[in-house]
Amino acid sequence: MSESAPATTELTSQYSTQVAGDLERNLKEQERLSGEIEALQGQLDALRHDHTVLLNIQQVLGTQAAAVSSTTAPAASVPAPRKKAAASDERPGTRKSAPAGKQAAKQTGKKAASKASAARSGPTLVDLVRDHLAEQKEPRSAAEVSTALGRQHPDRTIKATVVRTTLEGLVARNQAQRTKQGTSVFYTTPDAGEAAARSEDSSPQSD
Repeated sequence: MSESAPATTELTSQYSTQVAGDLERNLKEQERLSGEIEALQGQLDALRHDHTVLLNIQQVLGTQAAAVSSTTAPAASVPAPRKKAAASDERPGTRKSAPAGKQAAKQTGKKAASKASAARSGPTLVDLVRDHLAEQKEPRSAAEVSTALGRQHPDRTIKATVVRTTLEGLVARNQAQRTKQGTSVFYTTPDAGEAAARSEDSSPQSD
């Protein structure tokens, strides 16, 4: 009995260590997938916004076309004695109203399209993260980058999980470097990382 007790304790310890490692990997995978889902949700929201804008443009163009066609309808209800005079007076106006209606529809469509493009314009999150890293002289964590970008762009929803996913994407494309200090992960641009390494190599060695 006394010999089996240490063996049982050691086996329990091994299982506990394995379960703890599996839990940590599970949480990291959940966090990674959550970041990807949030990024895809942002793209879906942008597409839905564009869809609404395009529907509005289509509705405006349809309303303008109906208004143009309605201006030509009263010509048939003119009294008989004045039919020739009215027809002669309205023919030039009809020719003018159609181009004017088309021009108004085009202008309205252009304004709506410009608003849609303005909503989509502006730097992407990837550009913001890359530019922010380029401005930093020291490595920054994903939380620090998301906090700084949130202050610089209060009109945008910037989450740390999405920023972390973006940073990992930059690392995969060799546009950023990742360093680990203890349990914390920090990111920097490749140029900044090389400069820091050169400065460490060139520092005087103590005897």
